[in-house]
Amino acid sequence: MATLNKFQQFAVDLCSKVHDIIGTTPGTDCDILKVYLSNAVPSASLDAVKADLAEIATGNGYTGPIAITNNGAGSAGTVTLDGLSVQVVASGGSIAAFQYIPIFNDTPTTPLDPLIAWADYGSALTLLDGETFDIKFNNAAVGARGTILTVA
Repeated sequence: MATLNKFQQFAVDLCSKVHDIIGTTPGTDCDILKVYLSNAVPSASLDAVKADLAEIATGNGYTGPIAITNNGAGSAGTVTLDGLSVQVVASGGSIAAFQYIPIFNDTPTTPLDPLIAWADYGSALTLLDGETFDIKFNNAAVGARGTILTVA
């Protein structure tokens, strides 16, 4: 099971109106969040935007950042952000080793692609041809919505 970790800049960006990450219609009336595969070790204090944290090479079924069709809801002073669990399928060869799944906001241009959090799988994974990797939020099935984070 992966551990979710927050980039420190996310708290600043959230309070500085960089993010508009919840809406009433998933993926349409809010900023677009995406995930990608990385084997570079994230730094909670130094990484702030996607360019700070290298993505593995695309190919063999991995097409690059994947939209997670985020939305959320607020009630009684608590906001919950959720996203669609997605799957990566290796095809035509192996997908390079990765250990981290960063989440970033693909909508803002200043700063460009601000980072939010990352999941750490504890050790590097390599997908062989035909293997799948599920990126699940709160253990929701692929294609279902799960909680990414809660602000209280």
